[in-house]
Amino acid sequence: MSGVPDQYQGAVSFAFGDSPALADALLKLVIAGKKTATCGALRDFGPEGESLPVVGRRYIVLDGARNPAAVIETVEVTIRRFDEVDAEFAYNEGEDDQTLDAWRIGHETYFARNGGFTPDMELVCERFRLVEVLERGKV
Repeated sequence: MSGVPDQYQGAVSFAFGDSPALADALLKLVIAGKKTATCGALRDFGPEGESLPVVGRRYIVLDGARNPAAVIETVEVTIRRFDEVDAEFAYNEGEDDQTLDAWRIGHETYFARNGGFTPDMELVCERFRLVEVLERGKV
């Protein structure tokens, strides 16, 4: 992938969110150190979807224009129901005002527009650390 240092060539790449604007907003939170967790619907993983995150694996985070922007490393993966997500995890997602109530409202809306929402839906909850911010536009 162009713009990616050699040691990260072949790494899985993705953008947060479901729009270029959301990808940029969430990337900004990662780079600022406010976002150290993310989650996705378990239904979106597996043979027909994304591969499950793996502890120790590094990922290239893309910006809203699909340019490599940062490298993160997964440090924890758990599967839990939406209604079992706690305030600490919501805070570590770094979004909105970082309260559990705001997290629930925002994520219910997100999941509803991306395949459906139920309070007992299973989520892949991932914690990560920022490894490196990549220089964009210097290739």
